[in-house]
Amino acid sequence: MVENILMDEMAINRTLKRIAHEILERNKTLEDVVLVGIKTRGEYLANRIATKIKEIEGHEVAVDYVDITFYRDDLTHATVSDEPEVTEATFSHDLTGKKVVIVDDVLYTGRTVRAAMDAILDQHRPSHIQLAILVDRGHRELPIRADFVGKNVPTAKTERIAVRLSEVDNGEDQVVIVK
Repeated sequence: MVENILMDEMAINRTLKRIAHEILERNKTLEDVVLVGIKTRGEYLANRIATKIKEIEGHEVAVDYVDITFYRDDLTHATVSDEPEVTEATFSHDLTGKKVVIVDDVLYTGRTVRAAMDAILDQHRPSHIQLAILVDRGHRELPIRADFVGKNVPTAKTERIAVRLSEVDNGEDQVVIVK
């Protein structure tokens, strides 16, 4: 297994700051914006983007999280019953009428993002849904495109992008391509 570093801690920081600026430019006011991170790494990226937005604007932006396990299209009934507890997504904010920015680490087939949209639309009716991605690696199976992209990395299907964040990966911040 060979790993090549695509982004180090400084590059991730710069990228998240740029994404924060782009979100601010696209959404004129923050009152109706909610960042929704897809668990697990998306939730930490959403928190980091919210921190950057506060540093830039001096105002907090709402942050929420979504666990898409219940909404995945690759789980069979047998698989679901083997899991400890798979439940519908719950949100701490009312997303109806809000501009929701879904945040995730890697955009690949689009199925994870579709599951996140299903989870949101199951319970709420946002005015807009936007997508912020740290790395877009291509190979879409669904017609989903990110509004805010940190880095486009064309990959082979045999390669994998690994995003490592200090909050969950032993204090390490980097993006690597694994061959």
